[in-house]
Amino acid sequence: MPRILSIDYGQKRTGIAVTDEMQIIASGLTTIPSTTAIAFLKDYFSKEKVEAVLIGEPKQMNGEPSESASIIKGFVTHFTNHFPEMKVIRVDERFTSKMAFQSMIDSGMSKKQRLNKALIDEISATIMLQDYLTRKRF
Repeated sequence: MPRILSIDYGQKRTGIAVTDEMQIIASGLTTIPSTTAIAFLKDYFSKEKVEAVLIGEPKQMNGEPSESASIIKGFVTHFTNHFPEMKVIRVDERFTSKMAFQSMIDSGMSKKQRLNKALIDEISATIMLQDYLTRKRF
């Protein structure tokens, strides 16, 4: 069974998470500089079967697009130009960074470790993906 990949795209960094081959568990894969996202994905897709890519959709509390939505929209367009056959699923990414930070606290990470923004991005992508998998089952 092909994997599902999740992208938490940002201006500087992009967190990436992926499912196992059975699409049961989401795991953080890496955080990369956003400028290298397409090259990274080309390489990854050449090695692994991926059936769909989740891309976070930043929204405000009232459901309206946030300020960063236009940046993400530009990335989605760039992504679909490079991978026209790949299914793209947009998912609400509200609160994922806060949830990622809280999970770092709950797991006992030191204050210094919690300042690692790259890890927060990777955990955020993992949270988006695990939430999608949970909703998909029900």
